[in-house]
Amino acid sequence: MDAMPSKGPRRELKSRRTRWAQTLARWACASGLSANAISVISILFAGLSFMAYLLAPEMKTPAQAASAWFIAALGIQLRLLCNMLDGMVAVEGGKGTYTGPIYNEAPDRIADVLILVGAGYSTNVEPGVIKLWGELPLGWACAVLAMGTAYVRLLQGTLTGRQSFMGPMAKQHRMAVLTLGTLAGAGVQMFESQIAAPEIDFLKISLIVIFLGSAFTCFRRLALTVRELREQKPPED
Repeated sequence: MDAMPSKGPRRELKSRRTRWAQTLARWACASGLSANAISVISILFAGLSFMAYLLAPEMKTPAQAASAWFIAALGIQLRLLCNMLDGMVAVEGGKGTYTGPIYNEAPDRIADVLILVGAGYSTNVEPGVIKLWGELPLGWACAVLAMGTAYVRLLQGTLTGRQSFMGPMAKQHRMAVLTLGTLAGAGVQMFESQIAAPEIDFLKISLIVIFLGSAFTCFRRLALTVRELREQKPPED
């Protein structure tokens, strides 16, 4: 397939300007990986997080549950790494394709659902006790709102010709909050016998923050779209 310059808006990431990111992008280009392939690989890392989240409640010891959560957090970060590299390979590496916009959006939606739904299943971990259904609504609610933020952004692009990646719970913000909540929960599981502190479900708290922040993000993006449409309305005679 013939390469073409990337079209459409691009999320601003400071990490793209770092030396390590540019080195990794050059390696990806040299390896022959296409930007579209990297986008698809991000789903595999999201699937790794999903499986790790599902397994955490089935672990027999706190250390095993913590290990599952560490793997889930790693999968989230590797997913984000793919999200950064696919754009760099497409734009800086000159490997953008006509189907690139599809691969740029569709795998992200699948990855969001896998990670957030998996995290919902994984809350309230009690080693040796399976609670796969107890927190189902929270993870799915976050996944729906994550899809909603992307939908509103694309709707804005269709109606106004521009897309806003504003937060407070854009993709990178959601994943940062969830990663921190997962690592905090893993730390509590790992050291709970050594600390005298009230039990805090960091993973559930992070999902609640994502839910509320994503709802507000949808509202902000919709409000911005309405303002832009009003500004574009031709003056009446």
